Amino acid sequence: MPTSAPGSSRPVRASRGFTLVELLIVIAIVAIGLGLVAAALPDGEQARLDEEAERLAALFETARAESRVSGAPVVWVPSRSGEPVTDSAGRPLQFRFVGLPRALALPTRWLDARTSAQVVGAAQLVLGPEAILPPQRVVLTLGERRLELASDGLAPFGVVAPAAEPR
Repeated sequence: MPTSAPGSSRPVRASRGFTLVELLIVIAIVAIGLGLVAAALPDGEQARLDEEAERLAALFETARAESRVSGAPVVWVPSRSGEPVTDSAGRPLQFRFVGLPRALALPTRWLDARTSAQVVGAAQLVLGPEAILPPQRVVLTLGERRLELASDGLAPFGVVAPAAEPR
């Protein structure tokens, strides 16, 4: 059994694994792949805020439609941090719809308890019964994230680009 190649005095060794350069290249490829996957994943806090905004817009349109059908005024009132408003079971309300019949019990709590809302330029949001309402905006906040819902008074509420803050 020959221990070296013909014409060579060095013994031939069988390859036993990867070289250091090959391992470093594989690690670099894996790191780049993980970086791309992490960049493609949605921000969890932003996704929760988007979900809250879609839900609130749907609730506004439900209350607006009920107000038009019944002819009774409906307003949406977000709770302020120092305002201890509770429901009949004693649980704190994070927002409420005033003027809706008891049979139409819309939610009064955020999906994420850290969410807060503020009506721009008013303490409450008017949802009807008039067909055309004044333009209205609501700022939703979750942590450092902000999102604005708005209606021009005729169109349904939807997410809009934030208005420039006064300096």
